[in-house]
Amino acid sequence: MKKDWIFKQLDLIAQKFNFKLTDSINKIPEEAIQMILYGGNESLEVNSKDLGVKRKYKIDFEGIANFIDQTFTNNDSTSLQRWAKEFMDHIDCPSCEGARLRKESLYFKVNEMNIAQLANMDIAELVEWFDGLGSTLSRKQEQIATELLKEIRVRLQFLLDVGLDYLSLNRSAKSLSGGEAQRIRLATQIGSQLVGVLYILDEPSIGLHQRDNEKLINSLESLRDTGNSVVVVEHDKDMIERADYVIDIGPRAGKYGGGEIISKGTPAEILKHDTLTAQYLNGKLEIEVPKVRRKGNGEKISLKGCTGNNLKNVSIDLPLGKMIVVTGVSGSGKSTMINETLYPIMNAHFFNGVKIPKPYKSIKNLDAVDKVIDINQSPIGRTPRSNPATYTKTFDEIRSLFAKTPEALIRGYKPGRFSFNVLGGRCETCKGGGLRVIEMNFLPDVYVTCETCQGKRFNRETLEIRYKGKSISDVLNMTINEATDFFEPIPKIYRKLKTIKDVGLGYITLGQQSTTLSGGEAQRIKLASELSKRDTGNTFYILDEPTTGLHFEDIRVLLLVLNKLVEKGNTVLIIEHNMDVIKIADHIIDVGPEGGRGGGEILATGTPEKVAKHKTSHTARFLKKELGM
Repeated sequence: MKKDWIFKQLDLIAQKFNFKLTDSINKIPEEAIQMILYGGNESLEVNSKDLGVKRKYKIDFEGIANFIDQTFTNNDSTSLQRWAKEFMDHIDCPSCEGARLRKESLYFKVNEMNIAQLANMDIAELVEWFDGLGSTLSRKQEQIATELLKEIRVRLQFLLDVGLDYLSLNRSAKSLSGGEAQRIRLATQIGSQLVGVLYILDEPSIGLHQRDNEKLINSLESLRDTGNSVVVVEHDKDMIERADYVIDIGPRAGKYGGGEIISKGTPAEILKHDTLTAQYLNGKLEIEVPKVRRKGNGEKISLKGCTGNNLKNVSIDLPLGKMIVVTGVSGSGKSTMINETLYPIMNAHFFNGVKIPKPYKSIKNLDAVDKVIDINQSPIGRTPRSNPATYTKTFDEIRSLFAKTPEALIRGYKPGRFSFNVLGGRCETCKGGGLRVIEMNFLPDVYVTCETCQGKRFNRETLEIRYKGKSISDVLNMTINEATDFFEPIPKIYRKLKTIKDVGLGYITLGQQSTTLSGGEAQRIKLASELSKRDTGNTFYILDEPTTGLHFEDIRVLLLVLNKLVEKGNTVLIIEHNMDVIKIADHIIDVGPEGGRGGGEILATGTPEKVAKHKTSHTARFLKKELGM
């Protein structure tokens, strides 16, 4: 055992409280455990083993719990924070039992319910409670509460109208998705009853089921009808068709393919044009329903007894070798079942992952696949230094290529010379960032182009090394489409770039800062990174709403890539609301029937044709229309 400073401190604590470090924890005195966890500072006089005389020692121990807390709170390193978080858990406060209020506040009740109990209810359940409250009030109480109840009901109705009936009032803000937070702000604005305001919304339909999308559109129309202007950046077909005026930008994406107004007018006028958007809206182009559904490889993974969050002891069979789509209204339990139960189980099985899954009873046949890959929408990097080239490891190959050029060999430059993170080749004025930060005290920081390198990130000597006439900075400024053609003779680089291009990201640049990428773009870069690796044909892929922020044509391109994965024998599981994805699935798992406490059940499973026949499923209603049944 390594006898470092921490070991010596623990040894002194053991001598003070008369136990051995090899003792089981139930034999260690409670006072000693408290000192080990939370530290202590005191002197101790013990016999020296070498000299046989008493010596004074100082116990000055921070405590394991305090050390973990400090590491998590005061450290910028993501890996260290992740390490510290492994030892943390959320438990209800023993004093208030999670109510967050003093017991005196909880003594006050209306119709036998205190304020914490009301805040724990789903919005839909809370509306019902307030609707039934009137019959329980005395005449005097009713006179006092009339205006209050009216205001509460109106505000709750706004939340219902934007499809948030499954949330509770005490839901933590940081646990809300971007779409949920945006719709809460929208509900607030509807309630303000302002007139003459210009509202701008960026893809408010993100994470919304088609049923809830109808409610959202109705809410936006009510904003308009009260005398406001509403500008929506959106790809949703229903939203476009219900708009008063449409502006179509294109014709393609990126600095060389987009940026022009190619069509504008009413939805009816837009349909007459020959743009990509118009062709998908008028039916000239469409994502076709496959004529035959894949049979799979005959194997399945069985997950039994899931009870996390709102799941009601559900069990699912996941047929392998197919494209599986998990559907259901917002808040029905899809993410709990897949992202918080299935994936942590599989990740722990294949990669010793440490995330604890939500409660479940059993899982069978995990060895029928050889690995699991979760492709989510979290950023590919949290600083401007990360970009698609660094994330996909393409930049490693490009730097090695530059280091092998004749001029670089003469000068003795190694691959590290061409990294903007390493001292030597980078511009030292901006430390390889290309930008300088001007701190504005109480205002947000301002980024300006570095005056030394003019945003090129490298020093003059590094930029003098050229491959086919291009410097390392020129390469980073290439779009993926340009770089794919440029590096076609280099297989290692070409293969990685081609996969990024294949998922529809040919318009972004190799060195584009990760902080400027949307969640959907980040997810597709992760997908491309996995696709560029040599797969075994027996991988389980999990994607959460990969169509976020995608145009109809981008969805078509993405589905081509995902279908190729399944054709190779892999299994692709997608959590999705988009009907173009749902209709091409081989197997659907529909969760519902509602969100929150009204969900958490498996309504229907099987092919889209089978699920579409379900009587009470909201997904079935829209799927039937999509399939023309």
